[in-house]
Amino acid sequence: QVQLAESGGGSVQPGGSLRLSCAASRALYSSKWMAWFRQAPGKEREAVAAAYTGGGSPVYADSVRGRFTISQDNDKNTVYLIMNSLKPEDTAMYYCAADRTLGITWRDQKGYKSWGQGTQVTVSS
Repeated sequence: QVQLAESGGGSVQPGGSLRLSCAASRALYSSKWMAWFRQAPGKEREAVAAAYTGGGSPVYADSVRGRFTISQDNDKNTVYLIMNSLKPEDTAMYYCAADRTLGITWRDQKGYKSWGQGTQVTVSS
């Protein structure tokens, strides 16, 4: 049973936009913390953004703050990553994560128990 399913990746030119979606099972969405990570070839997986689905301000990596926005639709158990002003360095596989262990920073991938399969984002001219 797929509990996290990402979609919305693709290829865009620099300066373009994409919206990624992460549809979660009710149980995972109710776990409250959901996050987006990304991994470029040859690099470690890094945190991009996270949100508490029960409310509050999202958090962002410095590299994407002001360009990316994480939002949610509680009726659909879905979290979105809206990516604007995309740069070639944003090229990566993007993963949705959920079920975060409290007490571990949102940036630490080890803190999340559930992961999606990933969706590829490629930014090039």
